Amino acid sequence: MAVAIAALALILLMLAAYRGMSVILMAPLLAMLAVFLTDPAAVPTAFSGLFMDKVATFLKLYFPVFLLGALFGKLVEISGFSRAIVMAVIGFVGAGRAIPAIMIVTALLTYGGVSVFVAVFAVYPFAAEMFRRADIPKRLVPATIGLGALTFTMDALPGTPQIQNVIPASFFGTTAWAAPVLGVIGSVVIAAAGLAYLNWRRRAMAAAGEGYGAPETLVNEPDRQEEAATVHPLVALLPLLVVGLGNLALTLLIPRITGGAEEVSIRLAGLPDPVTAKVTQQAALWAVEGALLMGIATILLFAFPTVARRFAEGSKAAVGGALLAGMNTAVEYGFGGVIAALPGFLVVKDALKAVPNPLINEAITVTTLAGITGSASGGLSIALAAMADQFVAAGDAAGIPREVLHRVASMASGGMDSLPHNGAVITLLAVTGLTHRQAYKDLFALTLIKTMTVFVVIAVYYLTGLV
Repeated sequence: MAVAIAALALILLMLAAYRGMSVILMAPLLAMLAVFLTDPAAVPTAFSGLFMDKVATFLKLYFPVFLLGALFGKLVEISGFSRAIVMAVIGFVGAGRAIPAIMIVTALLTYGGVSVFVAVFAVYPFAAEMFRRADIPKRLVPATIGLGALTFTMDALPGTPQIQNVIPASFFGTTAWAAPVLGVIGSVVIAAAGLAYLNWRRRAMAAAGEGYGAPETLVNEPDRQEEAATVHPLVALLPLLVVGLGNLALTLLIPRITGGAEEVSIRLAGLPDPVTAKVTQQAALWAVEGALLMGIATILLFAFPTVARRFAEGSKAAVGGALLAGMNTAVEYGFGGVIAALPGFLVVKDALKAVPNPLINEAITVTTLAGITGSASGGLSIALAAMADQFVAAGDAAGIPREVLHRVASMASGGMDSLPHNGAVITLLAVTGLTHRQAYKDLFALTLIKTMTVFVVIAVYYLTGLV
């Protein structure tokens, strides 16, 4: 019965997300439903003392990353830098190679710090235009954008500032650059396999006589992209490079500045007690936040007049997007904290211990919870909040570096998360004007590739010892 209660809450949350209901509303309601079915008298305390405490903890740690990432991405868009990058890549790769060109553009944006949701809006008009000119079926556009935004640049490439690569650092005491060799190997496998699949699909569709699509059947078609870029592509790439290099530099500098201390304290005249921060938990977050601030400053330096004209409108949109994305993930984290405290989850947790290998255990746990919640960051947060200590203990006992635990957890979060109810999938299909029936098959193929790659990376580690 205890397992059934936990499963019911998780299934109802998945169905609610699939039906387009607000997770911010449904997560606390379903979490409290699970508590009510277990112990009705515990509902008020579980809500205030557990659910809301978890939500506040998540926002305290990660909301600055959501906010700065959304602002940086918006400034890349309104400054004209994203257009310049797209046009430069198209010119370099060639208009006839639409699939690799769009993948590269999207990968550059997301690895450079632009959020997945912003990258979709920025790239889609150019993707549609390139696919139309090359007569490639439009229903391959979502999978092509997804390959660049939702796979290797989200959680595999070392140093990526996306939240899925930042969350494990606060649990394992690692950095965003954890296990760089394994991350690069995983990225190459995903990109190569994804491109091979999409090109095979393109050839199969062409052989069947399918082209871009009849104009009368297409929805949300963007305006023709004939306007030339007004920014030099090297200038447009500079903020992305600043974020990447700034992240690396701060990752190396922060431990030196703090003297290798596990925590730092400051005394402020208006407070009776010192303010303390745990460096091991915060260092990776500080590095990403500082790097995003550097990237924002770089955009303002080179495009201040352009940005200033639209800053008020753009910053409001960025803040709104950050609040929505941050709260969606925070309430899923709170939901997971409640479910993890119920008797049913303890049964599941003990059952997962039956998987003897620590890395396979971690990968299965994280990707399963990401799939159930429809959120990579949400499933990752739930899994690590409940089981990070168990993963660390098993890893230490087996002599597995915590960097490897970080990379496997991060990559696993981006595996089965992209089921039909995933927020990014729903947004991607809505922006491109396609339905699940038209385009989800190819997105799901990428999901399978991404999930299998996690186990490829685990095999590489055991065969070679590379980190």
